[in-house]
Amino acid sequence: MKFICYLSIVTTLFVLSSSFSPPSIRLGLLKYSGGGDWYSNPTALPNLANFCNKNLHTNIDPNYETIDVGSSEIFNYSFIHMTGHGNVVFSAADADNLRLYLQSGGFLHIDDNYGMDPYVRIAMKAVFPDLEWVELPFSHEIYHKKYDFKNGLPKIHKHDGKPAQGFALIWEGRVVCYYSYETDLGDGWEDQEVHNDTEEMRKKALQMGANILQFAFEQ
Repeated sequence: MKFICYLSIVTTLFVLSSSFSPPSIRLGLLKYSGGGDWYSNPTALPNLANFCNKNLHTNIDPNYETIDVGSSEIFNYSFIHMTGHGNVVFSAADADNLRLYLQSGGFLHIDDNYGMDPYVRIAMKAVFPDLEWVELPFSHEIYHKKYDFKNGLPKIHKHDGKPAQGFALIWEGRVVCYYSYETDLGDGWEDQEVHNDTEEMRKKALQMGANILQFAFEQ
């Protein structure tokens, strides 16, 4: 109950953040086991925070916090980002902790940095054994918040050449996890010189990231 109340306060701060000088929201980056590079894209979240502060008038701290999936510290963060290229392993305790976090009002954004897809699906099945991934239609509100994406999730990097897809885990009518697949939003959020993405691609990635954050806090 305390955590749910905390998230309500954070949501209010997200909407009214222009009246606060110190940062009102801090994002979390999920640390997990298995050997996957959970730490990739180090400039992604700071750039996304700065973009949202400028364009959505939020008050997000650009200095994100690394949060272990099994730590109680996760409950201090209403938005957690997860990325990587490879293996993902959740222990039973990790899965239980993440499930409780999401059921209590938390939000997880998973961004496949290319190669993590088969592993993260298994890991998240341990978190919600009874839930299936649902591909969100182009009409879903996550694609029509501050920025309008008529064709759904933008394609940022080629990867396997498949279309970009946005999947969700929905628990009791609420999207608790959004999974961006075959797009690599996080690479688009990074400093331009890291991946040499065009400014147009970076803008699309940051705008979609802003939509995800806005949706997470307003739903």
